[in-house]
Amino acid sequence: MNQEKIGKFIAEARKNRKITQSELAEKLGITDRSVSNWENGKNMPDLSLFKPLCEILNITINELLSGEKIDKENYQNKLEENIINTIDYSNNKLKQKNRLIGFILLLFGFLITLLGLMAFNPDSHACSFSIIIGIMFSVIGFYKLIKSKSYFKNLIFLILFFGGYIEVVLLFDYIGVVYNKRPPIFTTTITTIDDTIYYDTFFYDVVRCNKNKKNETFKIIKNQKHNDEIILNICK
Repeated sequence: MNQEKIGKFIAEARKNRKITQSELAEKLGITDRSVSNWENGKNMPDLSLFKPLCEILNITINELLSGEKIDKENYQNKLEENIINTIDYSNNKLKQKNRLIGFILLLFGFLITLLGLMAFNPDSHACSFSIIIGIMFSVIGFYKLIKSKSYFKNLIFLILFFGGYIEVVLLFDYIGVVYNKRPPIFTTTITTIDDTIYYDTFFYDVVRCNKNKKNETFKIIKNQKHNDEIILNICK
């Protein structure tokens, strides 16, 4: 479907009817800029406007999609060709829309995840909730971006994306522990001994010494089993 050719045809048909862009826009209930964009080949009229536009310009829908007047001999062939082109055009517009929605969801999910990692208290429900919601939005957005006909490919890409996303989230969590001096978000067990807290995560452990005191510190240690005595000695 040649948008530039169709745009020039709309402009020619409009001028033949002695109608200005403003008058055509008013009859169709749209803006002057929309008509200008059609005639410049930047975009196409909405499908719902095809019939009223053709009635105003005294052309057929088949001629509109062809971007030219059609004689009777070629009318049927052009009609079949334009039906196929219209279906392809609609499918492409739908794909573009899905990609845009996917990108927005992906970006929104990332920002929500980042908010949970950086803004909320790691011990709060808001932190965990934000991260979970963020991951969900990001995965849905990514799926819309890469969606193909192959179910197997979609599944593989989703698994790889999810795994990579989780790794990034865990990395941000680790950075928060090291540089922001806060408890890790993803812990398997938490052990409290007086004013010392031991956080056991999948990849490393954190000992929080002198909880809520001026000399409070966070010490990252190797991920292995530690008894109470060893934990308390770490804070000495």
